[in-house]
Amino acid sequence: MENMLREDRETALALGKLLAGHRCADVTVLDLSRLDAWTDFFVIATVSSGAHLSGLERHIGDFSRERALEILRRSRRTRAEDDEWRLIDMGGLVVHLMSRKARSFYELERLWSAAEVLFRED
Repeated sequence: MENMLREDRETALALGKLLAGHRCADVTVLDLSRLDAWTDFFVIATVSSGAHLSGLERHIGDFSRERALEILRRSRRTRAEDDEWRLIDMGGLVVHLMSRKARSFYELERLWSAAEVLFRED
Protein backbone atom coordinates (compact mmCIF):
# COMPACT_ATOMS: atom_id res chain seq x y z
CA MET A 1 0.00 0.00 0.00
CA GLU A 2 2.77 2.44 0.95
CA ASN A 3 4.64 1.62 -2.27
CA MET A 4 1.52 2.30 -4.37
CA LEU A 5 1.00 5.63 -2.60
CA ARG A 6 4.63 6.60 -3.32
CA GLU A 7 4.15 5.73 -7.02
CA ASP A 8 0.93 7.78 -7.14
CA ARG A 9 2.77 10.69 -5.51
CA GLU A 10 5.55 10.52 -8.13
CA THR A 11 2.94 10.31 -10.89
CA ALA A 12 1.05 13.34 -9.52
CA LEU A 13 4.27 15.37 -9.36
CA ALA A 14 5.29 14.33 -12.89
CA LEU A 15 1.86 15.29 -14.21
CA GLY A 16 1.98 18.64 -12.41
CA LYS A 17 5.34 19.38 -13.99
CA LEU A 18 4.05 18.27 -17.40
CA LEU A 19 1.13 20.71 -17.15
CA ALA A 20 3.43 23.51 -16.00
CA GLY A 21 5.61 22.78 -19.02
CA HIS A 22 2.58 23.15 -21.29
CA ARG A 23 1.86 26.71 -20.16
CA CYS A 24 -0.74 26.05 -17.49
CA ALA A 25 -0.91 28.73 -14.82
CA ASP A 26 -1.02 28.15 -11.08
CA VAL A 27 -0.30 24.42 -11.25
CA THR A 28 -0.78 22.88 -7.81
CA VAL A 29 -0.43 19.28 -6.63
CA LEU A 30 -2.19 18.46 -3.36
CA ASP A 31 -1.66 15.35 -1.24
CA LEU A 32 -5.03 14.31 0.16
CA SER A 33 -3.88 10.85 1.27
CA ARG A 34 -3.86 11.70 4.98
CA LEU A 35 -7.33 13.22 4.81
CA ASP A 36 -10.58 11.33 4.70
CA ALA A 37 -10.90 11.87 0.95
CA TRP A 38 -12.08 9.78 -1.99
CA THR A 39 -8.75 10.20 -3.79
CA ASP A 40 -5.12 10.63 -2.78
CA PHE A 41 -3.91 13.46 -5.03
CA PHE A 42 -5.31 16.46 -6.87
CA VAL A 43 -3.49 18.12 -9.74
CA ILE A 44 -5.07 21.51 -10.38
CA ALA A 45 -4.16 23.77 -13.29
CA THR A 46 -5.51 26.93 -14.89
CA VAL A 47 -5.95 26.85 -18.67
CA SER A 48 -6.04 29.84 -20.99
CA SER A 49 -8.63 28.73 -23.58
CA GLY A 50 -10.75 25.88 -24.88
CA ALA A 51 -8.07 24.96 -27.39
CA HIS A 52 -5.45 24.90 -24.61
CA LEU A 53 -7.72 22.67 -22.54
CA SER A 54 -8.28 20.22 -25.42
CA GLY A 55 -4.56 20.02 -26.10
CA LEU A 56 -3.86 19.30 -22.44
CA GLU A 57 -6.40 16.50 -22.46
CA ARG A 58 -4.45 14.89 -25.30
CA HIS A 59 -1.17 15.29 -23.40
CA ILE A 60 -2.74 13.74 -20.30
CA GLY A 61 -4.04 10.85 -22.43
CA ASP A 62 -0.52 10.28 -23.82
CA PHE A 63 0.95 10.53 -20.30
CA SER A 64 -1.53 7.97 -18.96
CA ARG A 65 -0.86 5.51 -21.81
CA GLU A 66 2.92 5.81 -21.37
CA ARG A 67 2.57 4.99 -17.68
CA ALA A 68 -0.18 2.36 -18.12
CA LEU A 69 -2.62 4.45 -16.08
CA GLU A 70 -6.32 3.98 -16.55
CA ILE A 71 -8.51 7.02 -16.94
CA LEU A 72 -11.63 6.02 -15.05
CA ARG A 73 -13.76 8.99 -15.90
CA ARG A 74 -13.66 12.27 -17.75
CA SER A 75 -16.22 14.92 -17.03
CA ARG A 76 -18.82 15.18 -19.71
CA ARG A 77 -18.83 18.29 -21.76
CA THR A 78 -21.86 20.47 -22.09
CA ARG A 79 -22.02 23.43 -24.40
CA ALA A 80 -22.22 25.97 -21.56
CA GLU A 81 -19.21 24.64 -19.66
CA ASP A 82 -16.91 23.45 -22.45
CA ASP A 83 -14.07 25.75 -21.48
CA GLU A 84 -14.61 26.11 -17.73
CA TRP A 85 -13.63 22.87 -15.97
CA ARG A 86 -12.62 19.37 -16.94
CA LEU A 87 -12.12 16.66 -14.38
CA ILE A 88 -10.06 13.59 -15.25
CA ASP A 89 -10.31 10.79 -12.69
CA MET A 90 -7.43 8.31 -12.55
CA GLY A 91 -8.46 6.71 -9.26
CA GLY A 92 -5.79 7.78 -6.78
CA LEU A 93 -5.15 10.91 -8.82
CA VAL A 94 -7.71 13.45 -10.04
CA VAL A 95 -6.82 16.21 -12.50
CA HIS A 96 -8.75 19.49 -12.54
CA LEU A 97 -8.23 21.65 -15.64
CA MET A 98 -10.02 24.92 -14.95
CA SER A 99 -10.50 28.33 -16.47
CA ARG A 100 -9.34 31.26 -14.34
CA LYS A 101 -13.00 32.10 -13.66
CA ALA A 102 -13.86 28.58 -12.46
CA ARG A 103 -10.66 28.34 -10.43
CA SER A 104 -11.47 31.59 -8.66
CA PHE A 105 -15.08 30.60 -8.03
CA TYR A 106 -14.52 27.06 -6.70
CA GLU A 107 -11.26 27.72 -4.80
CA LEU A 108 -10.33 24.03 -4.51
CA GLU A 109 -7.12 24.81 -2.61
CA ARG A 110 -9.13 26.63 0.04
CA LEU A 111 -11.70 23.85 0.18
CA TRP A 112 -8.89 21.29 0.67
CA SER A 113 -6.67 23.58 2.75
CA ALA A 114 -5.71 20.76 5.13
CA ALA A 115 -3.97 18.95 2.27
CA GLU A 116 -0.20 19.09 1.91
CA VAL A 117 0.97 21.12 -1.10
CA LEU A 118 3.53 18.98 -2.95
CA PHE A 119 4.09 21.30 -5.91
CA ARG A 120 3.14 24.82 -6.85
CA GLU A 121 4.13 26.57 -10.07
CA ASP A 122 2.80 30.11 -10.57
